[in-house]
This record gives sequence, C-alpha cells and structure tokens, in this order.
Amino acid sequence: MNQSDQLIIFDTTLRDGEQSPGASMTKDEKVRIAKSLERMRVDVIEAGFPIASVGDFEAVEAVANAVKDSTVCGLARALDKDIDRAGEALKGANSARIHTFIATSPIHMQQKLRMSPEQVVEQAVHAIKRARQYTKNVEFSAEDAGRSELDFLCRIFEAAIDAGATTLNVPDTVGYAMPHQFGETIRALREKIPNSDKAIFSVHCHNDLGLAVANSLAAVDNGARQVECTINGLGERAGNASLEEVVMAVRTRPDIYACHTELDTTQIVTCSKLVSNITGFPVQPNKAIVGANAFAHESGIHQDGVLKSRETYEIMRAEDVGWSRNRMVLGKHSGRNAFRTHLEEIGISFESEEELNEAFSRFKDLADKKHEIFDEDLQALVTDSRSAREENERVKLISLKVCSETGETPHANLVLSLDGKEIADSAAGGGPVDAAFKAIEALVNSGTELQLYSVNNITSGTDAQGEVTVRLEKGGHIVNGQGADTDIVIASAKAYINAVNKILEPVEKAHPQTGDRLTV
Repeated sequence: MNQSDQLIIFDTTLRDGEQSPGASMTKDEKVRIAKSLERMRVDVIEAGFPIASVGDFEAVEAVANAVKDSTVCGLARALDKDIDRAGEALKGANSARIHTFIATSPIHMQQKLRMSPEQVVEQAVHAIKRARQYTKNVEFSAEDAGRSELDFLCRIFEAAIDAGATTLNVPDTVGYAMPHQFGETIRALREKIPNSDKAIFSVHCHNDLGLAVANSLAAVDNGARQVECTINGLGERAGNASLEEVVMAVRTRPDIYACHTELDTTQIVTCSKLVSNITGFPVQPNKAIVGANAFAHESGIHQDGVLKSRETYEIMRAEDVGWSRNRMVLGKHSGRNAFRTHLEEIGISFESEEELNEAFSRFKDLADKKHEIFDEDLQALVTDSRSAREENERVKLISLKVCSETGETPHANLVLSLDGKEIADSAAGGGPVDAAFKAIEALVNSGTELQLYSVNNITSGTDAQGEVTVRLEKGGHIVNGQGADTDIVIASAKAYINAVNKILEPVEKAHPQTGDRLTV
C-alpha cells in the first residue's frame, strides 16, 4: 500500500456528537477532547459550527489554537456569513479546513431550501470559492446525499471540484441507505464524475437503522478514503458511525480493505472514557471495542480456548485499543509522583501544578474511602475536579445530611454556598436523593425540570464510586451535570449542583440545517 491507500479519519464528536440532546460541551471540555483526539493521531477534528453562537465560535477558535498536529475543521452552511465566521475562528490553526454544505435531495431542496437544482449548484460553487479565500483545504458536503438523485450528485460534485473542493462528502444524513446500495453509489460517483480523481471521497453515515458503520465500510470498499465518525458513535438521533469500530474493522481485516489508518489505536479506550465522562452518556457494557465486556469471557468453553490460545475467541488484542490486563494499584499510600505518572500513562496530563495538587487532594480523599482505586475512578475524579474549576461555581456544596428510615419520610438537611454566602435549608422527599434535590431547589430556585437521572457504578465492589448524571431543562436550555462519590446521595447532589451552575448562563446556538436560533 502507498500513501493513496491511507484512510483519513475525520472525527466530528465535537460538532455532530455535541448535537445529541443533552451532550453540550464547554469550551474547555472541547479542548480536552480535541487534545485526546490529537494524541490518537486523528487526521481531521471537526471542532464545531462557528456561526451557531459566540460560545461555539470561541470553542472552535480555542481548539484551532490548541491542536498542532491534526487538521482543525469548522462547519459552515453555503452562506457567506457562515464561511467568513468559520475562516475567522480557524485563523490560529496550523492546518485548517472549512467544511461547507448544502442539501441536494429533492425533498430538502423543495421543502426546506425552496431552491431549484440550478440555484443549489450555483450557491455551492460560490461557497467553495469563498472558502478558498481562507484555506485551500475545502470540503463540500451534499446534505442528504443518501436520498439524492445520482445524476444531480454527479453534476454538483463535478462543479464543486472545479470550484476548488479537495474533499467531497457523501452523507447518509438520515440513515436511510443500505450497505450494498451505498457502496454502489460511491463507486458510481467515482466512475461517472470526469474529474473525480482530483478529490478525496468521504462519507458521513447516521445510525438510524443501525447501519452507520456497515455503510461507511461499504463505501471504503468502493473507494471512499475519508470516513466521518465520532467517539462512541455519539451524534444526533441514533448517532453516527463509531470511530473505534470503523478503525478496528479496517485494521483487523486488511484482506478486505485495501487501506490503512495512521491512528494510535492504544488511545481509543482513554478517549472513549473521556467523552463518556464529559457528556454523561455511558458506554453500554457490550459496546464493540470500548464496552466493559468487549474483551470479557465468562463461558467456560471460551475461557479455556483463550487460555490455550487467545486467537480462538479474540480477533483483536485488548492492549491494541487501550485496555490492559495489568493495572497499577493506587491507594492512600501512593505519592504525588506515582499519581501523576499513572495518569499520564492513561492519557491524562495537567496544565499546572495547581491543577495537579487539587486532583491529588481529591484522590487522597477518595483513597480514605475506597481501598483500591482503578483507572475508571481516576478518570471520574479528574473530570469532577476540572468541571468544578471550569464552571462559574456560584453554587457549592458545603454539607449534606440525609436521614432515610423504614416507615419514615426521608429528610435532607443541606448547607450550600451561593455567591460566597452560606445558606441552609431542609426538605422531605420520596427518597434520600429526591429530598436532597428538593433541598437544593429550595435554596437556588433554578426553575428547572429534571429530564434525566442516571447512576452508573464506575468500578465493581460495594465500595465503588457511583457516577451520577443529571440533565436539567429550563426554557429549552438543556445541560448535563456530573458527580462522583462513594456515597451515591452525595454524588447525586454534586451532579445536580454541577448542572445548576451550568444553567445559570444559557448559550444560544443556531441549528446548522435551519439557521433557527436554538437555546441549548
């Protein structure tokens, strides 16, 4: 294989992944994920949609300034204002790409855009030429290509290449395509478009029918050399093609796919856990590659086979994607250097001694409660610590006392710090968590509605930390809060307070397809 056989991995976790309801990320969280993707050697990181809001613009700008080795991409509709905003946000990038799009299916052109095919082609060409004023690396997407007419796709892609687009993206925007059909579409486009050899063909598949990865791989088999995907398959509706599944399929079956990626796959699990922690979307245990059970064997027959020869039941090595059968045990006697060294081994670094000291202090507190601390505990601990620093923290938990007794109504006594002033209240509830939440609301009066309450054990054992995700909504503004503690009621209170702090400052964004202002 030569350089032309490289499969470019385009990660859109920070853009399309963030469009999952409740998965909004702060600027600092986006930078942390982007740095993790960079360590994995992802080729292109789509950092966001700069025209959507001031916050999104600043996040794309921050990622562009922080990432040095990967190309940083900004999304833009085929509109001058979008492209100019993206160009401005990407000024600091070592390598920048503008990704512009317009819908090409009959239903989208007629019902959404109210434009003729001729107008769509004209606008696409204009947008690409304008984007090239900022960067020569321009990607053009035909939105809803999966339901577009082949002849029209050929026409608009040919014009896009002539206008200067270097990557042509064929999105299955609504997850409608079937693998054989989608693969044939890619092959037909490459064969029918006269100048197709002058651009890289890309695919962006959604998972509405559970076929995003299958469709992406069918496209690769038919000549696509860029796949747009997300960590853990995060994305709108049922999600996007899962980066880890696409990458490991290509790596595991070189007999089928005549291409390779440049990714450091040993970083996959670390990045997966980081995205899960930040978004509050847990990874299901049986999720391919990154699920807790992905390399677990319970069947006696399987265990016997693996012990005799790993290849009998494992087609990949756990170590190749970042899992490890061995672990360094950290506990209350561990020192700061061992703590720092081990976190660096699992892909977590500190920007300052102050951040290290704060995380180490939290580690020591946890070690007093928990005999053995696992990597998952450390991931949650650092996420919890950074979330506390990054939010404005107008509300802080000082103390919480909860009484839950058979035959009695649970009761919570709470002390908070609100804008630096300590306040206290108490409340009764249907359970200890309900009582704690009602006590918090009695003091902060956030006016929110609880949309989601989710609890996951971070590790096994009765002393395991509980990781709680709380989703609050107020007037269309949706935020996630996370908290972790060996006491699940304390973890719940931390998560609720984390969400309340976020909802104090709503951010407006524009929906990338309609342009309507949305509060998220």
